[in-house]
Amino acid sequence: MHELVLILDFGSQYTQLIARRIREEQVYCRIVRSDLSATEIQSMGAKALVLSGGPNSIFEKHAPQVDPAIFELGIPILGVCYGLQIMTQHFKGNVIPGETREYGPMGIQFPTQSPLFEGVSEGSQVWMSHGDHVETIPENFNIIARSSGDLIAGISHQSKLFYGVQFHPEVNHTVQGQTIISNFLFKIAAFNRDWTSSSFVEDAIKQIRSTVGDGKVLLGLSGGVDSSVLAFLMHDAIGENCVPVFINNGLLRQNETEEVKSLFEASHVKIYQHDYTDAFLSELAGVVEPEKKRKIIGRVFIEAFEEVAREIKGIDFLAQGTLYPDVIESGAITGHAVTIKSHHNVGGLPEKMSLKVIEPFKELFKDEVRAVGRVLNVPAKIIGRHPFPGPGLAVRCLGAVSEDRLSILRAADQIFIDTLYETGWYDKIWQAFTVLLPIQTVGVMGDKRTYENVLAIRAVHSLDGMTADWVRIPYEIIAEVSSKIVNSVSGVNRVVYDVTSKPPGTIEWE
Repeated sequence: MHELVLILDFGSQYTQLIARRIREEQVYCRIVRSDLSATEIQSMGAKALVLSGGPNSIFEKHAPQVDPAIFELGIPILGVCYGLQIMTQHFKGNVIPGETREYGPMGIQFPTQSPLFEGVSEGSQVWMSHGDHVETIPENFNIIARSSGDLIAGISHQSKLFYGVQFHPEVNHTVQGQTIISNFLFKIAAFNRDWTSSSFVEDAIKQIRSTVGDGKVLLGLSGGVDSSVLAFLMHDAIGENCVPVFINNGLLRQNETEEVKSLFEASHVKIYQHDYTDAFLSELAGVVEPEKKRKIIGRVFIEAFEEVAREIKGIDFLAQGTLYPDVIESGAITGHAVTIKSHHNVGGLPEKMSLKVIEPFKELFKDEVRAVGRVLNVPAKIIGRHPFPGPGLAVRCLGAVSEDRLSILRAADQIFIDTLYETGWYDKIWQAFTVLLPIQTVGVMGDKRTYENVLAIRAVHSLDGMTADWVRIPYEIIAEVSSKIVNSVSGVNRVVYDVTSKPPGTIEWE
């Protein structure tokens, strides 16, 4: 068993970043509900707790709280923003509604030394995002940091390992935030670095073998990084008792079926291909609402897999490459986070299934899966593929999905990706794709008026898919892509470039 940090989530958009920063220190952590009881926390073997930030004011009627008994567990606790205020309130300090918000970068000063800020420079920039703030600290606590606005920015208990900060050390805007998190983990909570990609693989193989026994597993293989790495992991765990099945849902990129087959044949991994294009497209006909699309696709995928399983016989399990961001964005972890979108393999799954689901990666981020792939010697060409959504082009074809519109999208997407390869930009980008919009605009081609579709191109940098920034591709490359698409893809007369980061946008448009 690995040493464990539990993050009690109060619904902050930054909670997953806390997990990322802790994982970067090779310490295992999990995000859990904020109302988890002290008994449950103790039974899970948590060595430390982090209380996350959140969008609520602690003065709101239904503001989330914690089990007061967590402060009697005898383990280190770090409160972040809302978490600091919860801690202050519990120990009878005074939190007041802010007349003005502190939002954005601030400098911090240290009136007293603290192991939490060891190695952090005086005046170091941190990221504030709060209205309420601590006015008076509880008895037996010290002020260990103040903001440049002279508000309390950090506190610590005089005898217990309880610390709180009003800012967000997990975001990049907090310049020395990783140092602060590292200090909490190692100087205060005395963790060891015992969670690595290699140890994950060892643990996952043991767990898979224990769960499956002599049974057979159908692996839903999309050809993307996650399911592909999972195919190698499952093969190492149970050999030929894992049956990788590739479903053509009619929503794939140009030549996707052939490319996936070629990639796995080169690695001597046998895959089974089945075409369910008609089933998917008939169910999606006329559907416009994104959430409905995702749920339809999730249901039809399961129906297809169950049908294939009956044909193969002896299949009891379905393995999926579900990731932590899929789970988080589907609102499947806590009661305070909103559902951003139902991922087809999480929120899109039907309530009743004949197959038992295995998801070894459901607590990993994308970059962690790639690291696992390298441990498993997965070919670099597979590991380096850009992410592709499970619902495929259905969520890049905004509005109604039809074969005609999908054909336009495929052709344009291929031009964009080919150009990125040709110019050496493909491997510099985390994800790139095109989006067909449900609007038409006036254009002129060959001295004639046109009234055709608008297509967007999108390229982002990211580590884990939870946050992303748009890529500053050179204008001449964007111009080349635009010219090629407009001139060679019938039905498109205008190309736009998406310059929205995540947040406030998402990476995919639907």
